[in-house]
Amino acid sequence: MKLIDGKQIAAEIKEELKQKISELKSSGKNVPGLVTILVGNNPASEVYVRNKGKACEEIGMRSKSEKLSADISEKELLDLVEKYNHDKDYHGILVQLPLPKHINEDKVIEAISPKKDVDGFHPMSIGNLVIGKETFVSCTPAGIQELLIRYGVETKGKHVVVLGRSNIVGKPIANIMLQKKEGANSVVTVCHSAAKNLADYTRQADILIAAIGQPKFVKADMVKEGVVVIDVGINRIEDATKPKGYRLVGDVDFDDVASKALMMTPVPGGVGLMTIAMLMKNTYKAYLLYGE
Repeated sequence: MKLIDGKQIAAEIKEELKQKISELKSSGKNVPGLVTILVGNNPASEVYVRNKGKACEEIGMRSKSEKLSADISEKELLDLVEKYNHDKDYHGILVQLPLPKHINEDKVIEAISPKKDVDGFHPMSIGNLVIGKETFVSCTPAGIQELLIRYGVETKGKHVVVLGRSNIVGKPIANIMLQKKEGANSVVTVCHSAAKNLADYTRQADILIAAIGQPKFVKADMVKEGVVVIDVGINRIEDATKPKGYRLVGDVDFDDVASKALMMTPVPGGVGLMTIAMLMKNTYKAYLLYGE
């Protein structure tokens, strides 16, 4: 079984972007910029935002973090988004989710200019993805496709089974993989909790993408020999032997499934690390398409 190393591919992508941004600087041009907006004190969100800022710094991209109190009004947040919609120094706007309950997330996402929607969550971006037009694709699904391409996984005509139908991973990756394009052109099945027997579907998968948030859910008897497994799950389970008292596992029972898989992503070290790399790539793309 070959390991699909998300850490290595994410580092390669960031290095490629670093070179391109260095060339922009050398020629005296403006560089891509990303602004992140964080509302409240969610510790996980604070870590994500900090990591995004760090990645920008590593590759030479301009970045700014707006940290707002949890009791900010919806109008104040919308006004701030609108301000950055018109700020030529920032080509990508990312509002870190979740937001406090008094703020309508859909309204905030829709307020971001589609030209700066580097998270790929705007309805226009999603609509363009479905019909196969050039667009910003949400970062985790884009990262999954990037891993498959860079590891030379044949996708044309292959049966991709997606476990999960979230708007963040399941639905977009299904739409990515069925497009008539390189690194896609697959036959796609989307499974979810309403399926009577998920294993009937997962055993048919040439490529299995697990994104259901259930630790070690997929076992060896649920896959066929030679399957390529992309595990999107990040679940904490108790482990007294670890300093923090827990460890991270995926939606796939790695040790059980590894004996049958051709290739697999580990957790951690797989898909998760690709998300920020693809955010950087989307921001660079926004700069090329709509920047100065």
